[in-house]
Amino acid sequence: MGILDGIVEWIAEQVMNGLDLITTSVLGALGCSMSTFLRYFPAADTMYHIFVATAIGLILLNWVWQLFKNFGLIAGVEAEDPVKLSIRSVLFIGLTYYCDEITDMVLNIGGTPYAWILESDLPALNFADFNSVLLTILGVCANGSVALIALILVLILAWNYIKLLFEAAERYILLGVIVYTAPMAFATGSCQSTSNIFKSWGRMFGGQIFLLLMNAWCLRLFTSMVGNFISNPLSL
Repeated sequence: MGILDGIVEWIAEQVMNGLDLITTSVLGALGCSMSTFLRYFPAADTMYHIFVATAIGLILLNWVWQLFKNFGLIAGVEAEDPVKLSIRSVLFIGLTYYCDEITDMVLNIGGTPYAWILESDLPALNFADFNSVLLTILGVCANGSVALIALILVLILAWNYIKLLFEAAERYILLGVIVYTAPMAFATGSCQSTSNIFKSWGRMFGGQIFLLLMNAWCLRLFTSMVGNFISNPLSL
């Protein structure tokens, strides 16, 4: 059993070292800044200008169409008030043109508590030490192949932690998609009949930032629990 225990211990150590590497790379990259998103999806910045031009074109097209319904030959069709329509159209053309600055401002506001969460003082954490702590505890409390039991617990821990990281990465990518397609959402706000789409986009944008903050908070809680367990393994 000595050879088997050695192999199992080596596998568990490599799993925890892999978690160390993933934690360092993922937690540092995710956040409310879109720099990492642009690094992996550089075409989003180019296509963003296409969305801006398309959105402004849609606003102008809707403006003309609504005015045509007011003053044209189409009788009996409901149309928006031309004065309110003109004010909304001019307003949302400006908002669409500067929506990158608007979204950056919101991201900076959301990034402040995110930075506070990541910079908070926590117990020192080294996932590679977790396996040796488990072996020590199980060696006292259990009989049989202790290393195999420790490996199973390590794999369960690693799998759940990786799921948390993947969920945070998924939230970050979805936030990037929302940010770089924002001009199309702003275009829907110029028309009263489609303004609900713009309101839904705003709620989704704010919700994704909040969920990203909650993901970071959960990850920090998880790592603080592991760090505290490693530093005080017998204090349960």
